[in-house]
Amino acid sequence: MMDDFYMITQKDLEDIKESISTQDLPTAVNTIKEFLEKPYHVELNVGVTGESGSGKSTFVNAFRGLGDEEDGSAQTGPVETTMEPEAYLHPKYKNVKVWDLPGIGTPNFKADEYLKLVEFERYDFFIIIGSDRFRECHTQLAKEIMKMEKTFYFVRSKIDSSIEAEKRKKSFDQKKTLDTIRKYCENGLRKIGIEDPIVFLISNFELGNYDLNLLQERMEQELPQHKRRVLMLALPNITLEINEKKKKALEENIGKVALLSALVATVPVPGLSVAVDLAIVTREIETYYTVFGLDNPSLQKLCERSGKTIEEFKSLMKSPLSGGINPASILSLAGAASLVVAENTVEYAVSLVPLLGSLVAGGMSYMTVSTMLKRALNDIAEDARNVLMASLQTEV
Repeated sequence: MMDDFYMITQKDLEDIKESISTQDLPTAVNTIKEFLEKPYHVELNVGVTGESGSGKSTFVNAFRGLGDEEDGSAQTGPVETTMEPEAYLHPKYKNVKVWDLPGIGTPNFKADEYLKLVEFERYDFFIIIGSDRFRECHTQLAKEIMKMEKTFYFVRSKIDSSIEAEKRKKSFDQKKTLDTIRKYCENGLRKIGIEDPIVFLISNFELGNYDLNLLQERMEQELPQHKRRVLMLALPNITLEINEKKKKALEENIGKVALLSALVATVPVPGLSVAVDLAIVTREIETYYTVFGLDNPSLQKLCERSGKTIEEFKSLMKSPLSGGINPASILSLAGAASLVVAENTVEYAVSLVPLLGSLVAGGMSYMTVSTMLKRALNDIAEDARNVLMASLQTEV
């Protein structure tokens, strides 16, 4: 089962231990780091389709956390600009590809031929976008996708424009307006053959509002676990709900990292355990900053959107790591550097004792690394929450 993708098997442990037992220190550290990198190489391919002018390309950009005029963004315009499938890589995760597919809805549109043209088999799921009502071409495509045993989601885009138009009415009520739009789209889909339609209301320019969280939850439920985690880490960091789910996804990896640390502690090579622990903890913490959008490039983009400065955002970050990720700041996570050094000395000594010694050394290393990572993750997630709250207060 691919849902076991992140499990470490006994064979994995035996192979890693055999490898690092015969390697020099730098090579052994790299072996562990390469093993931890494997889940980040899982590919996720998202196909985005819809009629010309429905906002496909803008959605492709927003899904990757980009504006329409940023480097690497998909071309947008009032007429169809996509003539063949084009993959756009996520700016942080090159294994995540969002495909801008050619527009549908031409008079001679044939869904089966369209899916062959865009090579349907490469996509993990499709997002079908409509900017007003869903038409026959949308249901033709949905039915053909179901025949081919793929997943799709209906997204009604440009909700911000619809809301602005309705605001002119004295009786305006946003919830009622959204419910009306949703029911209109669902009823339209029923009339043209979709039995139990679900429509997600999205604004490409206010992606954190409306139904993004509902769409993300549905995609999570229906993706295999190894793809689900990739999707969660790649989503733009724009709602508190996404922040919290990213934290949970990262928490699930701490046991795996700590287990590898425990394995290394049982190998009687002087200095190996502390070197590996520092390397893998550093790597995990750097990942936390990237995932939560607290790395400098992400903060710079946030500054451009919110009008705040990097200094203002960094003043909200209280983690001891916010001043820089280095051995001193990492060791502070365990309470005192001397404690960790002493612990690693004891680990080496007890690892020389057969069986029982290895268990003790491994257990000590497991507890040290898991404690450090849990504290780091809690601190960084709280910093991310504070930064996001501050940015939402200033974004237009």
